[in-house]
Amino acid sequence: MEHLNHLFVEAGTLMLAGMVFVFTFLSLMIVFINVVLKRLAIKFPDAVIQVKPARSNQKIRQNVDGISPKVVAAITSAVTQYRKQHNQNSSTHKTK
Repeated sequence: MEHLNHLFVEAGTLMLAGMVFVFTFLSLMIVFINVVLKRLAIKFPDAVIQVKPARSNQKIRQNVDGISPKVVAAITSAVTQYRKQHNQNSSTHKTK
């Protein structure tokens, strides 16, 4: 029984030592990568891309509220279609 306890203690010690080693190694690797990336970012900065605003040939007239007439038409069409389907479904349920 004492031999078994000695093996568990040795296994626990090895596991703890391995976990400490892996944690230390990964921590040092993260620090090293961050230091290298900061130095590289100074030496090779990202290019700044100039974005020109897109011009549209057609100017869309907007209502006083700032909503496009096309959006209003789409919403009106969707509401009308929903009401048609809803009224048909409710009338078929009432007759049954």
